Formats: sequence, C-alpha cells, structure tokens
Amino acid sequence: MSALLELIATVREQVCALHAELTRYELVVWTAGNVSARVPGHDLMVIKPSGVSYDHLTPDAMVVTDLYGVPVAGNADGEWGNPPLSPSSDTAAHAYVYRNMPDVGGVVHTHSTYATAWAARGEEIPCVLTMMADEFGGPIPVGPFALIGDDSIGQGIVETLKNSNSPAVLMKNHGPFTIGPDAKSAVKAAVMCEEVARTIHISRQLGQPELIESSQVRSLFDRYQNVYGN
Repeated sequence: MSALLELIATVREQVCALHAELTRYELVVWTAGNVSARVPGHDLMVIKPSGVSYDHLTPDAMVVTDLYGVPVAGNADGEWGNPPLSPSSDTAAHAYVYRNMPDVGGVVHTHSTYATAWAARGEEIPCVLTMMADEFGGPIPVGPFALIGDDSIGQGIVETLKNSNSPAVLMKNHGPFTIGPDAKSAVKAAVMCEEVARTIHISRQLGQPELIESSQVRSLFDRYQNVYGN
C-alpha cells in the first residue's frame, strides 16, 4: 500500500470515529450533520456519506473527494476504495472552506438544538462567559442565509470567519458550522458552541447577561490559546 493510501485510510478512521462524538454530545439527529478532514499535504478531503445512519458508519464508508467536492476515481485498479455512496450534501461548502482557508484541517456541521435556535433568530451569541472568551475570542457570529447544493454556504462561512477569532459560525436559518486546524478541533468547537448557546439562552431567561469587556476578552483568549495547557 502506498503512503498516500495509508494516509487516506488513517484519515477515514479518524473522521468515522469523530462522528460518534456528534451523537455522544447529542449534536445531531437521524442522518443530519457531518465531519470532514483535509488529507494533509494533498488536495483531498474525507467526508461522511449522504443519508447513512450513524450506526452504520464505517471507515470504508467515508468518501474521498477533491477540494471541489468531486469524489476521486483513483487509479485504474480502484485502490482509493471509494464506496458507491454520495458524499454529504454539504460537501461543496466544506470544500470551499478548504480551498480558501489553507490553515483549516477540519470542518463540522451540526443542527445542535440551542446553537441552531440562535441561527434561526439570526442572532450572534454574545460573549458573556470566560469559557466563551477562551474558546471563541468574542461572540459567535452569524453568517448569511444560503441555499444547500453549491458552495454558497462555504462562501458565507469563509467571509464571516476570515476576520474573526471564532472557529464557529451560525449560518442563518440553518445551523452551526465549525472549523479547526484538524477535525478533532472542529468537533470540539461544535461541542463548545452548543454548550455556550445553551447556557447563555438559559441566562437570558433570568435577565440580561453582561458582556465581558473587549480588552478582557482579548486577554482571556490570548492566555487560553497560547499559555493554557502548555
């Protein structure tokens, strides 16, 4: 087996395993949601197949595409091992992000309840928690409404996040998308996005939560990103 095929096999295993985290943290229902990962050093990505139950996902079911979302045919012997399955309906969005944000190694999309509720209102999640300052460096922004089927959603993700500290965006009337230097980081961002969306929603039932001052947000973000855990 070539080095590239071994690498693709590894990425498939990782992407498959990370989908279990979406169900573990109750971020998805039925077959909705997806995780993708860039194949390091290559213009390829691995993503969940469309319409397949989470209970039936296997590494071999993960679809390899180019960075335009087109499944790769591989060589004449079919060594890519692509399954006879279509990639996720969000593949074009993921691919656009990879093409235009070269530091991104993982993309996640969920319909998690509280984050999606904020997206349905078209309202950013304000930075009122130190945990949010740590993880997101400010509010979680709202991206524009876009239809599924082409890379319009990807364009909205990139335009919204390219000048933001946040690894999460709430696509209006749709749901959260998260990014990271690798797929695991993007999954973590999805989990944390739902956590702060829920907590801040609850806090607003009790009154108006107080924003953290921007200078304090910057200090918290810098410490968490550059000092914490090192």
